Amino acid sequence: MKERKDKFQTDSGIDIKRVYDPQDRDAEMPGEFPYTRGVHTHGYRSRLWTMRQYAGFSTAEASNERYHYLLNQGVSGLSVAFDLPTQIGYDSDHELSEGEVGKVGVAIDSIRDMEVLFKGIKLQDVSTSMTINATGFILLSLYATLAKRQGADISQLRGTIQNDILKEYAARGTYIYPPQPSMKIITDVFEYCSKEMPKWNTISISGYHIREAGSTAVQELAFTLANGKAYLQAAIKRGLDINVFAKRLSFFFNAHNNFFEEIAKFRAARRMWAKITKELGATEDRAMMLRFHTQTGGSTLTAQQPLNNITRVTLQAMAAALGGTQSLHTNGYDEALSLPTEEAARTALRSQQIIAFESGATDTVDPLAGSHFVESLTDELEQKAFEYIEKIDAMGGAVSATEEGYIQNEIAAAAYEYQKNIENGKQIIVGINKFEIEEEAPESLFRIDDSIRQVQTAKLEKLRAERNSSEVEAILASLKDKAKAGENIMPVVMDAVDKEASLGEISDVLRGIYGEYRA
Repeated sequence: MKERKDKFQTDSGIDIKRVYDPQDRDAEMPGEFPYTRGVHTHGYRSRLWTMRQYAGFSTAEASNERYHYLLNQGVSGLSVAFDLPTQIGYDSDHELSEGEVGKVGVAIDSIRDMEVLFKGIKLQDVSTSMTINATGFILLSLYATLAKRQGADISQLRGTIQNDILKEYAARGTYIYPPQPSMKIITDVFEYCSKEMPKWNTISISGYHIREAGSTAVQELAFTLANGKAYLQAAIKRGLDINVFAKRLSFFFNAHNNFFEEIAKFRAARRMWAKITKELGATEDRAMMLRFHTQTGGSTLTAQQPLNNITRVTLQAMAAALGGTQSLHTNGYDEALSLPTEEAARTALRSQQIIAFESGATDTVDPLAGSHFVESLTDELEQKAFEYIEKIDAMGGAVSATEEGYIQNEIAAAAYEYQKNIENGKQIIVGINKFEIEEEAPESLFRIDDSIRQVQTAKLEKLRAERNSSEVEAILASLKDKAKAGENIMPVVMDAVDKEASLGEISDVLRGIYGEYRA
């Protein structure tokens, strides 16, 4: 494999080997089962991680402007945030959308919004990650339909939808349907993409939100992989080949401040997933490899002394790089106060670029291998996480454990303990419970006003006036029939978004079939 440089050296001219073999341990090498040391033989020497910056706010027009800015600053992949109504299947003009349109992400109601969101961006030329779960199948359909309209071959599209509904019940709350029909929709996506979009990552199993809800690193590892195991089992039950669909599964982890524990967590995750997939019948290497995106810890950022967050984010990003991430988003230093400004987003991206090009951390594979501390932590994290997974398996798996509230209760207990330690001073947070200063209220915060809802409502009125209403009614009736019959709904959803049915209309049809989940 071609490497990025002819020769890798320190600043003093010392040659750097591709890999350093830890003499006192088994001779496991990068790119070999169980992949503790990484899934690629050459690590970052041949290709750096994909540098993403998570963005999406207000309208599709405003978000599109930010995407072009980030692409010009050197990001190598887009990462889309959607507003709450989009996440839970309501159009912007629905009464429950009031006060939330465009606030924590971009509002997407139809294919017309999607066209504006990616205006001037050829979807076949970029990798796009979309943080969307309950309506993930609709956003994927919108994306693929737009790509077709651009003249792209959708079999060549690269990217990821999060599509991880189990963690929504346990940690985040943006679910619509009950667990069983939600799992059915997810396996519909697996099946459809395995045939039509083989390069697309059909799920990003997320530990990120589990950690943001207050879990420990061990719990993040255990609950994420337990959810992953449940998705594998559901797909196998559907008759899908694990050696095909498991290659398109990816993971999404958090990076917090405990530097060495985070590195060990990433190493343990790869080894554990290799064992889990092999146990369930995987025989091909790529089906056993855990590939993951990392985002630095939003919950670790402080509104007090926000410039301190640049240091936190850099530490977390370095841990992700040393842990072998395939993709990385770094948070803006002002995100505890508002949506990130352009300056904060650029500074966050520069942190990744400095690590990649100036630190030397990317010149050898798994540089901390053989460290007694890191190797021991890797082993301990694996052991404790598997203990959790064994308990979850005894309950009937992650779906049952979630329905019983076990995972939620474990996260809540960990969050309570952590907050208690901050309040009693056992856990030092710089600027919060130690080294505080008098501060003035910050200026130049990035805010979204409520007028966005009126903008989106006007767009929806225009859409409904101009589209072929009889075609939309017919395709929504067909969706209802397919869902009732238990058929794969992805082909009809693709047709529905192409005929300009809205996200809320599609979601409402399925609400009528599946019902809504109540915690």
